[in-house]
Amino acid sequence: MSAAENRIEVRAPMSGVFFRQPAPDQPAYVELGDTVKKKQVLALLETMKVFQKVKSPAAGKIVEIAAQNEAPLKDDDLMFVIEKDG
Repeated sequence: MSAAENRIEVRAPMSGVFFRQPAPDQPAYVELGDTVKKKQVLALLETMKVFQKVKSPAAGKIVEIAAQNEAPLKDDDLMFVIEKDG
């Protein structure tokens, strides 16, 4: 398996505001280099005052955090890149 095949892009399912942490005074859900489990919360996406949890599609390691905290995202914008385990 090539390095590209081993990477998963996590993209915004809809337009909204990207939040890396659950509240301003709390730490980010994940940091660069963190190991994550499948369905682990990575961030929040706020759309029309509703917060959606962005969950990891697979177990692996966070190798890129593409979105900036509190940045507006469009549908399909890149948020994270995960290197799959195995």
